[in-house]
Amino acid sequence: MSHVRPARRRIAAAAIVVLAVTAGPAAPAGALTAAPSAPSAPGSATAGQTIVSSAVPFPVGHTIEGVTEAGYLTERPSPLTRSWVRASDGAVTALPDGPSVSSTGADDLLALNTGSEAWLQDAPTGEQLFKIRLGPGGGTGAYAGAAGRALFTTASRPEGGIDLRMHTEDGVTSTVIGFPRGVNAVDVSAGTSAHALLTYRTLADGYYTYYRALIDLATGAVTETGVHPDGERTIAVSPTHVAWVEYSPTETSVMVRARATGDTRRVSLGDRHVGLVKIGLTSGHLIYGSPGGLTSTTAKPLSELTAYDLETGAESKLLDHFTSFAASAEGVLYARGGTVAEGEGLYRIGPGTSGGPGASLVATTGEPTKLALVGHDIPETIDLGPSGRGPNLTWTLSRSNATPTATLRHVRTGKTAKLSFTRPDSTDFTTSWAGDLDDGWFTAYNGDYVWEFSAVPKNGIGPALTASGTFKVVRSTPAPHDFNDNGTPDLLAREADGRLWRADSHQLSEGETKLVGGGWNAYDQIEATGDIGGAATGDLVARDKDGVLWLYLGKGEGTFATRSRVGGGWGVYGKIAAGSDVTNDGRADLLATDKNGTLWLYKGTGDWRAPFAGRVEAGTGYGAYNQITATGDIGGAAAGDLIARDTSGVLWLHLGKGDGTFAARTRIGSGWDEYGDTVGIGDANHDGHPDLYAGGTYAEQYFYPGTGDWRAPFAGREATTFFVWQTDPTAVS
Repeated sequence: MSHVRPARRRIAAAAIVVLAVTAGPAAPAGALTAAPSAPSAPGSATAGQTIVSSAVPFPVGHTIEGVTEAGYLTERPSPLTRSWVRASDGAVTALPDGPSVSSTGADDLLALNTGSEAWLQDAPTGEQLFKIRLGPGGGTGAYAGAAGRALFTTASRPEGGIDLRMHTEDGVTSTVIGFPRGVNAVDVSAGTSAHALLTYRTLADGYYTYYRALIDLATGAVTETGVHPDGERTIAVSPTHVAWVEYSPTETSVMVRARATGDTRRVSLGDRHVGLVKIGLTSGHLIYGSPGGLTSTTAKPLSELTAYDLETGAESKLLDHFTSFAASAEGVLYARGGTVAEGEGLYRIGPGTSGGPGASLVATTGEPTKLALVGHDIPETIDLGPSGRGPNLTWTLSRSNATPTATLRHVRTGKTAKLSFTRPDSTDFTTSWAGDLDDGWFTAYNGDYVWEFSAVPKNGIGPALTASGTFKVVRSTPAPHDFNDNGTPDLLAREADGRLWRADSHQLSEGETKLVGGGWNAYDQIEATGDIGGAATGDLVARDKDGVLWLYLGKGEGTFATRSRVGGGWGVYGKIAAGSDVTNDGRADLLATDKNGTLWLYKGTGDWRAPFAGRVEAGTGYGAYNQITATGDIGGAAAGDLIARDTSGVLWLHLGKGDGTFAARTRIGSGWDEYGDTVGIGDANHDGHPDLYAGGTYAEQYFYPGTGDWRAPFAGREATTFFVWQTDPTAVS
């Protein structure tokens, strides 16, 4: 009979290495350590991204499968990777692919099995203590497991049944005493420093009966045999107790048996089946929980790692969740899991401040347990451009199992856009912004914005994440009739009592309608000019009945600054058209026809104090028209164009040459005399082509989409309702 040496007690306190961990391999396993600092508060791109800790690193994505005196056996499931991690500094040693690997509970020994051979190996050095061959050729049978400083195999007996054999480093093979005949599914694993845990089953009348037992490593004898229900192999053993899990359709329980007396108690964990439960025993406490809570998409029962006092029945939470845990030969548990306060890593379960066990972080993965914002892709400046649509916006979280919400708020107006998310394929939560506000009623204003992001963890672990940031909206292509700085053209209309109204063309129907002010009946002509004052939003000019032209600079929120005098003598002009760049210099110009039919160009300067240069003749023969309208580029060339209606109701197109003059006219169509007004409102439908408004009263309001083709510059008309009135207004610009 060979007697296996008991494991030497040489677990030393792990050296504590202070470092800032990002993400990577490794972790420690020894003495209790000081708590790490909490992650930074959310609200920035890196909020909660890393945990800065006095603990050494632990490999990300690994579970703990065993504890040796100087480190840990770890495993990553996909692709399957096994490693030994040194406790003192987190150094990682990769173990061979293919073999099954287990810790034996003695010193730093690992047991490796290829199916054809098995051996014990010192984890820090890789040195093999001894090796055995497996299978019929080797004469040692099939591998059954390892514990202490021994390997175990099963071998068939000539008379039937199998023997369980124990192999030790001195070359001795002995038969385990008291091992029953007629059994199969034999498994031996580390139990305590003095005993191996043995499980097996028997078959009778077509039914299996499952058993658990201990093997005394000093004598090689089976002891403390008991029936184990339903083949459940979740068993924990300590020097004083044995525990196992029992499931039923109505209850999940842990049975705890005192080894000295055989007294057994039932610890109920719930009134229903709660899934896999893992258990451990340490310092007079039952440790239990259901792994996988961090990645669950619902609040998972028993996801917390909990300690149950076997004397008092008191319970205390150790970790907010865990993935795995393993015990050292001395019965000290190490759990891979996390807490909201300290983050993800390896925790040692030891004496706590209140007398019961507590969890101390000894190795960290650098990951937060609470839901954290890892980063975001929100541009500092968003150019909504001609399309009016914003880019995709992405927030990257530490986990994908969250329900996010995001709001964009325009600082000046307080109007918001609430963004919706589809189910993420990863931790990236991406959504698109249509460039609108208040459920699509308003297009987004230019200017400063605040984004506010929140996410609620679906697993119920930790608080909701909140973060915020800022960005600015601009438009590289300004809208010439945009008075409220939202990128969409506006239409101005004046009532007979002199009140001037502004309607936003957003959605071409029932847009924002606001009163600009009263007293505008002092003017006989009002024209939107685009930006002629050097600011980002549109301006307008108004001619009074004495022929004085006045400039109203837009404030960018739909109203105008106090007027400034442009000059007198403008009463000589019968018609004025503005808001189109006909000189191709990037500034809006003004056109006017005198009583002789001469067309005059006033080139824009960009300076509000003198917005127009001296007049230059642009053409003759315009006396045939009773209306002219500056449209911008509707013919597909670079410069602004002009349309004119003659007294017969025929509409003509004058294509701009880019030098302030126009090509010979082209007939657009007839019947345009049914409209009181035509206004070149700019690109109202965000297709890149300037459009036309025609009408005046509620019953006669139409929208003509621009095509960009000079041969047919407008598509068929569409009914629209910019204004809804009890009395008829006059569209002025």
